[in-house]
Amino acid sequence: MISIEQQELIKELTSPYKPTYLGVFGSFARGEQDSKSDLDILVDFEENLDLLELIGLEQKLSERLKLKVDLITYRSLNELIKPYIEKDLIQIF
Repeated sequence: MISIEQQELIKELTSPYKPTYLGVFGSFARGEQDSKSDLDILVDFEENLDLLELIGLEQKLSERLKLKVDLITYRSLNELIKPYIEKDLIQIF
């Protein structure tokens, strides 16, 4: 399960980009993570980030959380996988 400290750090690091939504899905949301698990974060922002900003934010999150982070924007979600993500999604903002 994702800790309160991790949630607060995610909020802090994403705040300059004005997120309108932050959520965690996958093994961390289900409490099934292990040492090889990545942290899947679903985000939406007031304004679209360009690819370099998104990659930079993903790297910053990975470094500070000391975990591999996969940052997915809500707008880029494929409609076919959306139900699988939404079923174990934990909103943190």
